[in-house]
Amino acid sequence: MALCLLRCLLFSLLAILLFTFSSAQTSSRPKALVLPVTKDASTLQYLTQIKQRTPLVTVNLVVDLGGQFLWIGCENNYVSSTYQPARCGSAVCSLAKAPGTCRECFAGPRPGCNNNTCELFPYNSVTQSATNDGEVAQDVVSVQSTDGSNPGRLVSVSKFIFVCAPSILLDGLAGGAPGMAGLGRSNIGLPTQFASAFSFHKRFAICLSGSGKGVIFFGDGPYKLLPNTDASRELIYTPLLINPKSTAGLFMRGDKSVEYFIGINSIKIDDVAVSINKTLLKIDSHGNGGTKISTVNPYTQLETSIYEAFTKAYIKASAARNISRVGSVSGFDVCFSSANVGGTRVGPAVPTIDLVLQSSSVYWRIFGANSMVDVGNNVLCLGFVDAGSSPRTSVVIGGYQLEDNLLQFDLATSRLGFSSSLLFRQTTCANFNFTSNT
Repeated sequence: MALCLLRCLLFSLLAILLFTFSSAQTSSRPKALVLPVTKDASTLQYLTQIKQRTPLVTVNLVVDLGGQFLWIGCENNYVSSTYQPARCGSAVCSLAKAPGTCRECFAGPRPGCNNNTCELFPYNSVTQSATNDGEVAQDVVSVQSTDGSNPGRLVSVSKFIFVCAPSILLDGLAGGAPGMAGLGRSNIGLPTQFASAFSFHKRFAICLSGSGKGVIFFGDGPYKLLPNTDASRELIYTPLLINPKSTAGLFMRGDKSVEYFIGINSIKIDDVAVSINKTLLKIDSHGNGGTKISTVNPYTQLETSIYEAFTKAYIKASAARNISRVGSVSGFDVCFSSANVGGTRVGPAVPTIDLVLQSSSVYWRIFGANSMVDVGNNVLCLGFVDAGSSPRTSVVIGGYQLEDNLLQFDLATSRLGFSSSLLFRQTTCANFNFTSNT
């Protein structure tokens, strides 16, 4: 009897200890993560920061919404005691979907140059250049947690998968950026790895700013912006589409695109439909056409016939508002005098642009703050450009059109939540409080 009581007491104590340990682990696990985003004035690229390696080093990275993974140039100054190359045939190589070929490097072992390792194809989407000389590896990555209102404590992933790239791939990136942060829907994109490491929903949101510090959230909301706006409550939803063909610079046959496509059914200007070939708005069996969202393209790109119809309609709508057209400026074809353009909470009082989605009642409205670029000398230019007569993708929504809009990408349900301009809610993407509450 005494032995039974002793065993029962020990079992109870063990259960309490396990529960306490489990609760501590659960309570210490972050519910979401946060990264700052700034805009480089000279390149118009969006930059974020992570901490990587041992000891930790702050790394500036160009944000590539459709990028397959994190890649970093390792040829110069990559020093870390926790760097681990992924050996051929390993689980890491399998997860990364690396091809079966094994890399050989004869320059002596170092980060990015090890024998019997698997490779992937890092892609610089700014210069549209790629290489097959990318070593798959793992290292420590640390980012800040968040409760949705403030940044919290630093949390780490001890074996974050990334790709070491040769330095030649850094050409064209904003000064000081040694790589790109890929947010695409691949197995080793940042959203998937963070969700897996911390067991939260495979969901992230971006909120870009043209002048202040924007923000990227990984995980669920709230996404709170000063003065007291939970931007996650402002979202309208549309399906995310999967392009059956990869749009990366180098890829394996059969790969699907990891970029984010949405279905636009029509375009309206001041509530009048633009006459365009709607076939171009669909993704065909070869992966051509359709509409994708990009943080790398500074302005929205339109296939030539769409661009011509769009600008013609926009000029007509502007004339109806007594807005005078002027000559082309700074690479923009369609420009106007600001003399007769009033100001509103959402930017210049110019024709509105609606991207009509799955139904006539679901549309992404673009106001003057996201359509007009102030080029100085009382001139405003339409921030849309001609992509040529046969681009891979017919419509690419660029960074300028995303600024001060919250976009939530839910990879699990394959849907996009978008807010349209947060200026209507009297807040901006620069209004996340980056002052720590810890």
